[in-house]
Amino acid sequence: MSTQEAPPTLDPVAARRWQRIAPASSPWLHEEVARRMLDRLQWIKLQPQAWLHWEAMRGGLLAQAELTRRYPAAAARVIECTHARRQAAVQALQRPWWKRGWGQNPQVLEKAEPASVDMLWANMALHNAAEPQSLLAAWHALLRTDGFLMFSCLGPDTARELRGVYAQLGWPPAGHEFTDMHDWGDMLVQTGFAEPVMDMERITLTFDKPARLVHELVELGRNLHPQRFPALRGRAWRATLEAAIEEHVPRQADGRLLLTFEVIYGHALKPLPKVKLSPLSSVSVEDLRSMLQGSRPKP
Repeated sequence: MSTQEAPPTLDPVAARRWQRIAPASSPWLHEEVARRMLDRLQWIKLQPQAWLHWEAMRGGLLAQAELTRRYPAAAARVIECTHARRQAAVQALQRPWWKRGWGQNPQVLEKAEPASVDMLWANMALHNAAEPQSLLAAWHALLRTDGFLMFSCLGPDTARELRGVYAQLGWPPAGHEFTDMHDWGDMLVQTGFAEPVMDMERITLTFDKPARLVHELVELGRNLHPQRFPALRGRAWRATLEAAIEEHVPRQADGRLLLTFEVIYGHALKPLPKVKLSPLSSVSVEDLRSMLQGSRPKP
């Protein structure tokens, strides 16, 4: 995939619809990945004065609580892109009266001011973006100079066992293809980030029966492939799918079904802008202020 193009196997209409209808709750896997992202913060020395959690209701409220404890003096903000999830976030993140002395409630917003935060936290959102480089550019714009981005997303080996089942049955693809971590690194640089650090791990989940495996996938998302089956599926198809999973998906020694998730983690900085001015150049007020002031000293 060219880093300047939308993902070729992702239907943008379906992706935007999932963005609107996704429930205001985080799947277990999202919470687990967020916990592992938190471990990576030990290598980050910058102490943000303000930070933003992108779509916290899906990304994980346990991480929201831990980030609040980690940065108690920092202003916390949450972006939720739908009205329903903003309402849910306000309710979920409202501290009871006896805890209000521990700090202010986070601001829950539809959008934030440019160059307003020192850290942007985005867990398990990027792989479902219809225009991923536009989303990276939006994150870049929200960060102050010397601020940093922490994100995670699914990688190409995710659900490879289920993809194999679909191929054996001659069905359309089980889901869109996920982007490789090296391509994400290239996109970060093209967007204006610096010093991207990418790493990857594979997490294997086990399930006692096919129905539980399918239920887990439904919580995580939808099939966004343009060539997916275009109509509704019935009970007979569901029974065929579960029987095929029972037969073809590998098992561990105790008989539990195995399903692989490749998880990509990324970290990058927003550097001091380097702009060569010409008579037709335009520079944002935020970038111009950063250029005039120079790089802020790091705490």
